Amino acid sequence: MGTTAVGLSATTARAAGAAGATPASEQALRKIISGMSLEEKVGQLFVMRVYGHSATAPDQADIDANLEEIGVRTAAELIDTYKLGGIIYFAWAHNVRDPHQIADLSNGIQKVGLQQPSRIPLLISTDQEHGIVARVGKPATLLPGAMAFGASGSREDARRAGQIAGAELRAIGIRQDYAPDADVNVNPANPVIGVRSFGADPKAVAGLVAAQVKGYQSSHIASTAKHFPGHGDTATDSHTGIPYISHTREQWEQLDAPPFKAAIAAGIDSIMTAHIVVPALDPSEDPATLSRPILTGILREQLGYDGVVVTDSLGMQGVRDKYGDDRVPVLALKAGVDQLLNPPTLSVAWNGVLDAVRSGELTEARLDESILRVLRLKSKLGLFKEPYVPQSGVDRTVGTPAHLATADRIAERTTTLLVNKKGLLPLSRRTHKNVLVLGANPASPSLSDGPPTTAIGSAFTELGFTATVLATGTTPTQATIAQAVAAAKGKDAVVIGTYNVAAGSAQQSLVNAVAETGVPVVTLSMRNPYDVAQLAAADAHVAAYSWIDVELRAAVRVLAGKADPRGKLPVPVQKADDPAQVLYPIGYGLSY
Repeated sequence: MGTTAVGLSATTARAAGAAGATPASEQALRKIISGMSLEEKVGQLFVMRVYGHSATAPDQADIDANLEEIGVRTAAELIDTYKLGGIIYFAWAHNVRDPHQIADLSNGIQKVGLQQPSRIPLLISTDQEHGIVARVGKPATLLPGAMAFGASGSREDARRAGQIAGAELRAIGIRQDYAPDADVNVNPANPVIGVRSFGADPKAVAGLVAAQVKGYQSSHIASTAKHFPGHGDTATDSHTGIPYISHTREQWEQLDAPPFKAAIAAGIDSIMTAHIVVPALDPSEDPATLSRPILTGILREQLGYDGVVVTDSLGMQGVRDKYGDDRVPVLALKAGVDQLLNPPTLSVAWNGVLDAVRSGELTEARLDESILRVLRLKSKLGLFKEPYVPQSGVDRTVGTPAHLATADRIAERTTTLLVNKKGLLPLSRRTHKNVLVLGANPASPSLSDGPPTTAIGSAFTELGFTATVLATGTTPTQATIAQAVAAAKGKDAVVIGTYNVAAGSAQQSLVNAVAETGVPVVTLSMRNPYDVAQLAAADAHVAAYSWIDVELRAAVRVLAGKADPRGKLPVPVQKADDPAQVLYPIGYGLSY
């Protein structure tokens, strides 16, 4: 590792790498920039996906996917060709098989980066929000997601979770996490945020965002607050369309801004943009990612933020509808962005920026401004001195018994009891030993043990119950419902895992039909807590906020009386037949 000073003096490199020490001087970083070619400068602004578990020897299927989508065979070729500043990991790109493999991939990527003329380490990133969005799965520690922390209300738990998550990511070479979500989820119909948000109260969300930022960054990784200027009040998914936010400027100040202000005050290293249109903030109706009034006028000038601004994925439809893929990165840079994340076709985006500089539309000085922010961050994170991660650190840090035990304790404090007719809960093994577990099995977001119904059944079995599991899905057929009704006969209780239940949906029909058997029915919402409004037939209801094992096991311990329900709703739940009326307000939650 003796060749990792990468363009800095040995003294400066030592300072840059020491955790908590003074980063490299501006002069040293500017010297690196002055020696870069225009192509290297353009590449430094891009963060790109790549298929494969290895930087140099991926599987043939991943080579084929890389050739088709990017025109290169491997991560090494990608970096050689485009001089990238960063790589983003995804499970579907086969980057994250297991912690040791991830560490090897990270080291391989850094080795290629350090062989480039400018010898600049890469910033490796991923979306590890925890809860329903997690790219790195077991044996890494899987933690509750944002809304679960909203339910616990514990800033200390949020901070500790960030600290654990950050330490484990750092150990496998991931140094920028696109978390936490700083959106205030005030729209129950929000299809893309929901439980990824800490809740609907701006002040509470702000406190938890700041705590999590401090936790992540105490482990010497970059935390990223997203999605600026606030994605919490939309019924459109920006992956597939352009959401419009109708908030007035005053509403934005009161509702959306506080968590981002708190993140900035907490020293946030990066902020991610949203592909949303907010006419009150920019009458041109450009998406925020491409809006100079929003990114420079508000974020930089009004809020005083001078850290790294990264776009949300440029492959999302919300940013592609109005302009071509060659223009989007250019307009993003003109708006004030520093990192261009995951364009659909890298050659189009990269050449679009290159052409804009050559034509004079973008100045090289403008690129230098963003590159300096990116290099400052790399220096702060110690990448210039220690770009590689030791394999010994993986076993010492990732998925340790202490981390797993902490995750269990934190999860227990999040489960929220919303309905408990006639004191049905907690279930006793003496009176409700034979339990039938029904429900949906959404695909695991995080390589957990799953499927969810199996995890619930196993948790009951471990506590001495006799559990039978019948997966009924998110849209059970009449035949499946009849099978569930038959299976319920003779059981002492039925626990049904629900997933985004809508009025008149098949999941609602399932709960109603099983309830008609007379067997006590407990429903457990595995994602949005709003399900409870559609499940009047249930005798009891708990909200778990996600379907990862750690949350489901905690919920079962609450159902069985091994833990008290301590969570309180972080969002209001409206009546199913009258959305203007609140059924359960923020802060509602029963106890034993």
